[in-house]
Amino acid sequence: MTQRTTSLFTLSAVMLSFFAMGFVDLVGIASNYVQKDLSLTDTEANLFPSLVFFWFLLCSVPTSVLMNKIGRKKTVLLSLVVTVLSLLMPLMGESYWVMLLSFSLLGIGNAIMQTSLNPLLSDLIPADKLASSLTFGQFVKAIASFLAPLIASWGATQAIPELGLGWRILFPIYTTIGVLSVLALNATKLSHESRSESVSLADCLRLLSKPAILFCFLGIMCHVGIDVGTNTVGPKIFMERLGMTLDDAAFATMLYFIFRTAGCFTGSILLRRISSRVVFGVSVLMMLAAMVILSVSHHQQLLYVAIALVGLGNSNIFSIIFAQALGREPERKNEVSGLMIMGLFGGTIFPLMMGYASDWMGQVGAVCVMLCGVVYLMFLTAKLAK
Repeated sequence: MTQRTTSLFTLSAVMLSFFAMGFVDLVGIASNYVQKDLSLTDTEANLFPSLVFFWFLLCSVPTSVLMNKIGRKKTVLLSLVVTVLSLLMPLMGESYWVMLLSFSLLGIGNAIMQTSLNPLLSDLIPADKLASSLTFGQFVKAIASFLAPLIASWGATQAIPELGLGWRILFPIYTTIGVLSVLALNATKLSHESRSESVSLADCLRLLSKPAILFCFLGIMCHVGIDVGTNTVGPKIFMERLGMTLDDAAFATMLYFIFRTAGCFTGSILLRRISSRVVFGVSVLMMLAAMVILSVSHHQQLLYVAIALVGLGNSNIFSIIFAQALGREPERKNEVSGLMIMGLFGGTIFPLMMGYASDWMGQVGAVCVMLCGVVYLMFLTAKLAK
């Protein structure tokens, strides 16, 4: 009985950490509000999500080396502390540079967290259940993601003179949850022995010479590029084509995360019964249909359908690719995890390219950039193990 209770508490604490992992997705709606507050261009505003995901390039592989030295649990705890600090920054000021610093810390904390938390879960779950379990973790993460625009929109439209925070009310709320996550994970009896052999950055990067790992790495880049791109550009499409205000258009971001959350929950069940390649292929086809609609439609309901299709389609991509990569190199989970999370650097590249494209030819240009990512995922479908 005691062991069962401890196991349930441990799993709950790990899932609360997945919820904290979802805090990074507030950057999409936050960048729109900061753009409005500071009168920024699309290129300037898209620097915020790009900056967040830039740190995945620098921090992910070094984090895999750090995990070998101090273990996965301590590494996740470090990431949670950095995340809490990032959420405190916007409460100290509203300037452009304060927000840049906040989003930088958020990116650093999330890079460390995603690199260490996924393999930590693999310590608790059998290999044949890993893809569905990672998807359930993404489901929990997605709850935090879709709550962010809801909380921000509520804070922006509700007058609370005592607080005077407006949309920034989401920061103290998420800070509180982040602190609870630190306390819960620290209280678990989880342990992970450090590895005695020395692993260098070059050892980690050398894995990219293996085609299967490289294909998965590029797939992660496209996945997160589509994710951050839809999160950021969705409201702008409605504002550009339908003349909506930002507060009304923010529903597009919330809709995306609602359907991504639903897709994660459904995927955690389907992946126990259906081939991951089948789920992956159907998911990519949904995103392809969505990009076509987002490119040409000016109809509100059709645009909502497209946003929902991207949410459903993109919900299981990360977990399937990540599980595939870990399965290719089961003895080097830390290093593979670092490389896969480094692929989240796509969240820097895609928004920058989308910002330039949208300044040049409107939001249809941003959609075309995301379409390139979808086309690559179609190619990757054939490369996945059955």
